[in-house]
Amino acid sequence: MPALSAHDICVMAVAKRSIKSVGLVVKRDRPEAVAIARSLTRFLRSKGKIPLAEEDIAKKIGAQAVERHHLGDHADLIVVLGGDGTLLGVARLVAARGIPILGVNLGGLGFLTEVTIKEARSGLQRVLEGNYEVDRRIMLEATIERASEALEHGESFQAFNDVVVSKGPLGRMLELEVIANGEPFCTYRADGLIIATPTGSTAYALSAGGPIVYPTLNTIVLAPICPHTLSNRPVVLPDSFEIEIRVKAPDHDTTFTVDGQESAQLGPADSIRIHRGRHVVSLIRSVHTYFEIWRDKLRWG
Repeated sequence: MPALSAHDICVMAVAKRSIKSVGLVVKRDRPEAVAIARSLTRFLRSKGKIPLAEEDIAKKIGAQAVERHHLGDHADLIVVLGGDGTLLGVARLVAARGIPILGVNLGGLGFLTEVTIKEARSGLQRVLEGNYEVDRRIMLEATIERASEALEHGESFQAFNDVVVSKGPLGRMLELEVIANGEPFCTYRADGLIIATPTGSTAYALSAGGPIVYPTLNTIVLAPICPHTLSNRPVVLPDSFEIEIRVKAPDHDTTFTVDGQESAQLGPADSIRIHRGRHVVSLIRSVHTYFEIWRDKLRWG
């Protein structure tokens, strides 16, 4: 019998996880999401499982109430009923605990929420029966080092999709010096720079002309936004590299954004260090292949 790979061992370990409670994260402004959550709550109770949800949603669907930031403390599985944006926030919240996430797409252009509404119940049943596999997607950790403050530790952020450095509302072009793996790499004069995980390669980086990267590869993508030099093209680097970005700007008109959900202003001569995060996001793999998802989402025919 051939030896098991690290990936196989990881998948087996997650599949054997005992699921007693399931957290339901519901996009509030979508009535169909609430209706599906209500149905899944009844299904979970029929299977002897404890459904959990945030207090305002819990009342509507008949689940046990728990604060959102405590979901990772109580749930053995997270089901996200929403879009990729909803899943991104949940992923950063529970990644450290290795809790598997099942994403149910409500009909938008979602690459992370791969299960359709019609597949929600059967997909959940498959997971409860242990008949599933998990993709362990890498995250990025970004630390802002302020030039104006003598801090021992900078401000740290976790990103599942991407880290973006971009110009502010005044529209001035940025100058960004990039050092990769300790070596001078490139100085970009551009509207900004996207540093994306393979998962994030189909998000903002794709709109900036970046490549689509197979989501389980150990790489990162650097994609400049409207570069002044046309030869500045997106590149793919090993995720073992640390990327340092030094901001060269005369004012505080530079914005730092994580997954399009968290942001900070950058000052002149501030720098950012980005490297692979300590944790991974455990995404339950759908019955659809990546190629099938790409063909469907990108209308490749």
